[in-house]
Amino acid sequence: MRNPFEKNGRSKGRNRLLEIDSWIDSAMYRLFSGGSEFWENLVIFFQRFRATGFKRLLVEIADEGLTLGLAGLVVLLALALPAFDETSKNWRDKSDYSVIFLDRNGKEIGRRGVRQTDSGEIDTLPDHFIKAVLATEDRRFFEHYGIDFFGLGRALAENVRANSVVQGGSSITQQLAKNLFLTNERTIERKIKEAFLSLWLETNLEKNDILKLYLDRAYMGGGNFGITAAAEYYFEKSPKDLTLAEAAMLAGLYKAPSKYAPHINLPNARARANEVLTNMVQAGFMTEGQVVAARRKPATPIERNDIEQPGYFLDFAFEEVQDLARGLPDKTFYAKTTIDLDLQRAAEEAINNHLRQFGKEKGVSEAALVSIDRDGAVRAMVGGRDYGESQFNRATNSRRQPGSSFKPFVYATAVEELELNEKSRVVDGRICVSRNGRSWCPSNYSGSFRGRIDLQTAIVKSINTIPVKFYVGADGRRGIGGRKIVDTARRMGVTSELVMSPAMVLGSNGLTVLEMATGYGTFMTGGYKLDRYAIVQLTNLQGEIVYDRRDQTPPRVRVLTERTAGVMNRMMAQIPEWGTARRAALDGIRAAGKTGTTNAYRDAWFVGFTGNYVTAVWMGNDNYRPTRRLTGGNLPAMTWKQYMTFAHQNIELQPIPYIENPLPGRSPEAIAEQNEDGLKPALRPKTLSQEAEDYLRALGRTLRQAKPVLRRDVVAAREQKRDATVLAGRVNGTRGDTTPKVAQ
Repeated sequence: MRNPFEKNGRSKGRNRLLEIDSWIDSAMYRLFSGGSEFWENLVIFFQRFRATGFKRLLVEIADEGLTLGLAGLVVLLALALPAFDETSKNWRDKSDYSVIFLDRNGKEIGRRGVRQTDSGEIDTLPDHFIKAVLATEDRRFFEHYGIDFFGLGRALAENVRANSVVQGGSSITQQLAKNLFLTNERTIERKIKEAFLSLWLETNLEKNDILKLYLDRAYMGGGNFGITAAAEYYFEKSPKDLTLAEAAMLAGLYKAPSKYAPHINLPNARARANEVLTNMVQAGFMTEGQVVAARRKPATPIERNDIEQPGYFLDFAFEEVQDLARGLPDKTFYAKTTIDLDLQRAAEEAINNHLRQFGKEKGVSEAALVSIDRDGAVRAMVGGRDYGESQFNRATNSRRQPGSSFKPFVYATAVEELELNEKSRVVDGRICVSRNGRSWCPSNYSGSFRGRIDLQTAIVKSINTIPVKFYVGADGRRGIGGRKIVDTARRMGVTSELVMSPAMVLGSNGLTVLEMATGYGTFMTGGYKLDRYAIVQLTNLQGEIVYDRRDQTPPRVRVLTERTAGVMNRMMAQIPEWGTARRAALDGIRAAGKTGTTNAYRDAWFVGFTGNYVTAVWMGNDNYRPTRRLTGGNLPAMTWKQYMTFAHQNIELQPIPYIENPLPGRSPEAIAEQNEDGLKPALRPKTLSQEAEDYLRALGRTLRQAKPVLRRDVVAAREQKRDATVLAGRVNGTRGDTTPKVAQ
């Protein structure tokens, strides 16, 4: 019989589990009991510091401030990351290039980059020039850390007192950050980046280095960047030789170079210089007695009859030079560009004429234009109405919604994917797209629907419902989707980010004017991608050609089939004839293109082409303010027509591929007769034919490769010198060697 008091193995295991359970219960009890006791003691301890009454209010404010401050630091860090990405690039190397630009005919048109004769050490500049700059631009430059909050407050007070913007609050460091890393685009994002980059510059550079970089990089009118270039251009002297009056005039340029440039408006420049002298006295840098002579005898610049430099194009071309020069040992170049100054002037005149005449009426203040020939050469570029007022290039850096001018990318995709042609029948009717729980029902500009129409009518009349149906699929057709549209746009030269959604077919993504011109260039070439370029040749200071595009022309790449290009060109050629761009129709040569107008009339476009040129025109406002019902068929089309009328004079006209009767037969002189105001515009000077250019180019290569030929008189002189040397050697006992023999 088993002893009931004897423990077996099963009982031992059960007891062990009970012990573990008991230990866990005891440990949990001690933990909670001890924690409660600790918390009670902690509460009792902090009760000694409990604030009541007014003190409690202060404590609550401090607590909320600390919480908001920590949250603000997190937000600031998130905002700072994009700004600091700019510093990861080799910005010093980017600024070290020095380029002298030539137009397509070899005439100097401007310079960019740092000249080899830059200002050198800051100590070599005149003391009165440094004082003039600091008194006008940033009096507390050596006291603040990138952002002058006292200066901001003073500028705000002065602007409120004057009820207008009379003073700027940006420090020299902020202005340098903008010049080195950013653009002049007036956005909150840019100001935030500018602030963080200012702090980064102050952390990584000495004050004198910041000031020197600012003086060497700031735009000073007349296409000149930096004090050295400005001193040479306006006074033909070195910066160290500037008088007080001249220094004051140059220091006054930083605020508005085009407004105060002495070669444009000397009275304005002298008045501004007088303000600078007053600033120097108010800042305590000089006394009234020290500046009285400069007031009585203001500076007089040398006369300049130079042509207006294409500033926006030079900035664009300078970026291309930097890309081409990577890996080359040289830093200084002569760059032959593609710019045609006759076309450039015509483009600027067309934009300025229409903005002056209709800008106020239509509520539009800015415009941009890019014109490219069939070989990809950028012949004209206007990035704004006044380069001196704003160097922000709206042609290359501003991404604006293209509206209906994006539709050709959609139609080209649909023609290829769905095998459509201009006679294909489509239905213009109501369509709604549900997205994220919301329903979007696009409407046409007229507010009505046309029912069953052909594809040509749909694009000519800019029907909105048809592209949306292509995207999502309707009327028995499958949808092409966003990916294929993006792929088509990419192949045609669009590089900006494209967000895929049904609204993209109506131009909801932002694109640049340069991208639009490049994309439409594919239609101009009959389906081949247009490889745009601005630099033809780079030559170093030794005269050696280090880059020649004509020897490195990339092979043509077909991105649209002949059938697709033909269908698109035949349809778009109807738009200036009976569609939305009738004001763009040219006399004597058929054109094709597409208008674009965005919601609230913020952006208006016309992008069109002939067999010779593709040109894109945009109009709007920098602050995205809506215009007064400005459409692409209005001022943009009129501007395009004025420019293209001039561009097609005295040249060999090329047909648009795959359309009927591309050249009705009018002469270039007859084309010049067309003008809405009844006045005959100036004729474009005749240019070399393509055959003549090819012949001269081949001749130049032959001459460069040929051996040097000496003139007869030079050869005779060399022979006489050799004979005299031999005779002298015989007299001295040598054998034709002019070195005397050494005695043995």
